[in-house]
Parts: sequence; structure tokens; C-alpha cells
Amino acid sequence: MIKDTKLFGTDGIRGTSNQYPMTPEVVVKIGQAIGYLIRKKIISSPSLANKVVIGKDTRLSGYMIEQALSSGLNSMGIYVQLVGPLPTPGIGYLTRNMRAAAGIVISASHNPFEDNGIKFFSSLGTKLPDDIEHAIEEELDKPMDVMDSVDLGRVKRI
Repeated sequence: MIKDTKLFGTDGIRGTSNQYPMTPEVVVKIGQAIGYLIRKKIISSPSLANKVVIGKDTRLSGYMIEQALSSGLNSMGIYVQLVGPLPTPGIGYLTRNMRAAAGIVISASHNPFEDNGIKFFSSLGTKLPDDIEHAIEEELDKPMDVMDSVDLGRVKRI
């Protein structure tokens, strides 16, 4: 389902909105892969809740990407806290401050408005290491064992 190419560049995943890899289908799978790695405590530590903070810039496509990421994460039992438009460093700060397993910012920085991107933060508010980004890519083509309906995650807009 996912093309056999490397998704991560030097700073997350970027592309034109609604074109590979920034399609809802792919972004849901990215959310599921992150959720799986959080549940396995590969991304997070055992002392942290299965919670992810998501912020974004003001691009129109951010709403679509935010919902697709949230759906993928929720299907894996991960709770999502949406903080709305914030600068990228603010998401790193909130991820650590809110004791989240990970943080995500939806932004393409200086790229044209039709582009968007997904950047990931560790629980410490730092960029995810390359080996974790590689682990996310490896999970994308695997079948996902999603949670039972009683164990789904929830989304809360803060």
C-alpha cells in the first residue's frame, strides 16, 4: 500500500497536500505506526501515558492531516491532545511539559502553501532519532492490529 521509498527527509515528512505521501490514507497509516511504537514503548518510556500532542500551522490542509493522524493514533489506543496553531518549538516544549509520549507538528515551514509536512518529537521535546523514524517507515506496510472499540483513544482539543 505504501510506496517503497524513504518518507523521512532531514526534518520529518513533507509533500504536496493530498498527493503521496501527504494523503489521508498514508497519514492514517503513519499515525497507526507511531501509535504501535508508543504502545510497545519504543518511542516512549513506561512511565508516560499513551498520549500525543499535535499542533500545526495555519495551512488549510492542516485540518485534514490533523484528523488523519488523530484517527490512526486513536485506532491504536493513543489519546491525542490538539493544541492548534503554534510555532514548531512550542510543540516540543508542550510535549515535554505535558508528559506526552510524543509530539507532532503539522507544518511545511517556508514551503509553498500547497505543501505540508509532519515533524515528530520525542517525549523530551527533541527531534526523533533516525532509528525511530526508520522504525516508523518499517511499520507502514505491515498489517496493523488495531485496538478493540472499548480501548480506542480519544481526541481532546485544548
